[in-house]
Parts: sequence; C-alpha cells; structure tokens
Amino acid sequence: MRTPHDTPTHSRPNPYDELGALDDGPLEEFLHEDEPAQRASDQDEPAEAEHEPDGEAEEDWSPPNHRSGGRRRRKRFAGLPLAMKAVVLVVGLAAFLTLGDRWAVLYAEHKAGETLKKQLNLSAAPEVGIEGFPFLTQLADRRLESVSVTVPDVAADRVSLAKVSATAKNVMLDTDGLTSVRGASIPELDGEVLLSFEDLNRELGASQVTFTGHGGDEVRARGTLPVAGRELKVRADAHIRREGERGIATDIDGMRLDIGDLAMYRPGAGRSDGLHLTPKGAGLLAKQTSRARELLAVPTIVDRLGVPESTVRAALQDDTRLAELTGSDRFARQAMNLNLLDVATDNPQLLQRLVGVDPALLDALSGLTRPVLADRLSLGFSLPKPTEGEVRLRDVRVKEDGIRVSLSGSGLAVGR
Repeated sequence: MRTPHDTPTHSRPNPYDELGALDDGPLEEFLHEDEPAQRASDQDEPAEAEHEPDGEAEEDWSPPNHRSGGRRRRKRFAGLPLAMKAVVLVVGLAAFLTLGDRWAVLYAEHKAGETLKKQLNLSAAPEVGIEGFPFLTQLADRRLESVSVTVPDVAADRVSLAKVSATAKNVMLDTDGLTSVRGASIPELDGEVLLSFEDLNRELGASQVTFTGHGGDEVRARGTLPVAGRELKVRADAHIRREGERGIATDIDGMRLDIGDLAMYRPGAGRSDGLHLTPKGAGLLAKQTSRARELLAVPTIVDRLGVPESTVRAALQDDTRLAELTGSDRFARQAMNLNLLDVATDNPQLLQRLVGVDPALLDALSGLTRPVLADRLSLGFSLPKPTEGEVRLRDVRVKEDGIRVSLSGSGLAVGR
C-alpha cells in the first residue's frame, strides 16, 4: 500500500512552478509592454554594441542643449571657404566706412552752412552740398573737388533774391588735422542769380503789380497803384541791364496810369507826357456839346488847342458850327494832345466836371514824377562785396520764370 508521499513527482503539480508561471501573466505584460519595441531597436544597432568592453560605462545623462542652433550656425560659418569669409568681412567694413564717411559729410555741410550764415549776415543758413566720394580722403588731402551752395533769399534793395546758387571747384581747406577746419579758399566759382517773378509779385503785392517776361531783356509790369485813395491802372516796360560788376538795374519806359477810361497820365516832361484824354474821352467830349462849349470858353485852353479864335467864336454862337468843330478828327487829336494838368492850374473845378478828376488826385499826379514812379517799379539789386576776392555778374537774361543773371567769382575765402 502506497502512502501519499509515494506519489510520483510528475503527476503532482509543483506549487512553485505555478507561482513562477505568473511571470508571463497580465501583470508582466503590463509592466513590460514597451520591451518589444525596445528589443527591436536594439536589434537594429550594430552587433559591436552587444560586446562592449566591461570596463566602459554608459554616458551620464545631461539636460538637452537648446542653444545648439547657434553652434550649428557657427559651424556653418566655419565651414565657409576662406575667400567667402574675406568677402563678407570686406563688405561689412566697406558699409561701416561708408556710413562714417556720409556722417562726416553731413556734419561738414552743416558747419559750413552756419559759417556762411554768420559771415554773410543771412537770415537762414544756406544749403551746402559737398560732392565727391570719399569725403574723408578729400579732407585729409585738404582739397574738396566740388562744393555747391544755395542761398534761398538774399536782401536786394526793395526785394529779396529768390535764389543764389553757385558751385566752387578745387576748394582748398585750412585745417589742423581731420577735426579742425579754420577756413577755406575758393579759387573759382560759377553760379546764377534768380529773381523770380513769383517772388516779385508776392513781395510787391502791396502795389498789386504783376511782372512777366517778354523775351530778351524786357519785363512788363501790369496792375494797379493806389494814388490819392483811388486805384489807378498802371503799365510799364522795364529793360534789365547789368550795372557795374555786381549789380543790375532797370530802365523804365512806357509808364502809364489810366484814370478810368477817359484820361491817362504819363509822367515826364515830354510832349506826350502829362494828363491827357483818351480817344474815348475825346469822343465823349465831342458828343456832349455842353462840355465842349464850356471847354472852348476858356481862352488858355483855346490857345493850347490851336483853334483859330474866329472859329471858336462862331462855334460858341451856333450849335451846328460847334458840332462841326468838335466832330472833326482834327479837334479830337488836338483835344488828346492837350495836357489837362496845365488846364487844371487855372481851372481845377473845370477839369473835375469834364473828366471826373478831383483836385486831390491832380495834386498826387503832379508829385508822381517819372523818377518816383520808376523807383516804385524798379527791379535793381546789387550783390554784396566780398571781404576777400571778387564776384562778378555776367549776362542778364529774362526767362519765363524770372530774371536770371550768371555770376562768377575768384580768390574768395570763407571762415577767415
């Protein structure tokens, strides 16, 4: 009879084997569910990795480096050829030098403008442009190739010059190194003066006169002038000419003031100067027999008209004879040649009744002589004399935009 201890081992389950079988159970699968992927990755590695020497240890863990991009850029730059690196450095250096050179030019132009403003007593600093590149080498050589100067307005008698522009060549600098410039010598200078009609019309706007070019050397003035409280139409022709080496002047002729449409005044002492009837005024006088009779009743007027006394007596007694006399072309011409200012000396009220010219206007016209009116329309000016050297005006031209006068200079100095 067998006892329980005599049962063969293969027929009885071993409790330890069942406990060991739990290693392949769900818990083990949960804990090692990523291991197949890891094993697959390990299989892809070279076989040498499985036989690392026992003495080598794994690398210590370190945090990720987020600045690796900068190292990569440096590595890429380091990988550029030496010639390319040189080109990049040369371009960068050239850009830096160009920027510094331009800054030096701007500073020098500003200082030159302030110096000219003080030396020429200008209201504003002129515009200065230094040509040529690079500037610093010119400064080191103490010679500027070309310098342009533009003065927007220079005082010129009654008006301001619209613009004076000039260009100086081979300007020699008086310097102590690159940072101290005491002055400059200008061996030659060429430029132009512009007296624009726009500025003339604006600055002389109180007289409401407009200037326009008429080709050659002629400028026409048209507008109105206030005389004794009345606005009289004015017209004149000015011929521009050079006066001396630094100035221009105007010869005014054809001056005329219109008093309505019945009379006109020409200043001067010539035969056609004075206050005269217009063709319309003479025609109206001839048609109005009452005014014609009043005019012919004054002996001094009859003498100045040159009409025979017998003809005048017959005209005063017969309206038909009066109409024949005043309606003739000869009488109209004689009436237009009559200087009404001479008539007004003895008969001021008569002139007011005939053409509507009051005594106050007659007095004002008597004082408005040719020089006085010419001065009010004058466009002359003179450039200031430089302290050193010479400036000369050359030819004068009347253009559509204004009066242009070319100029030249030599031996000039700035800043001394």
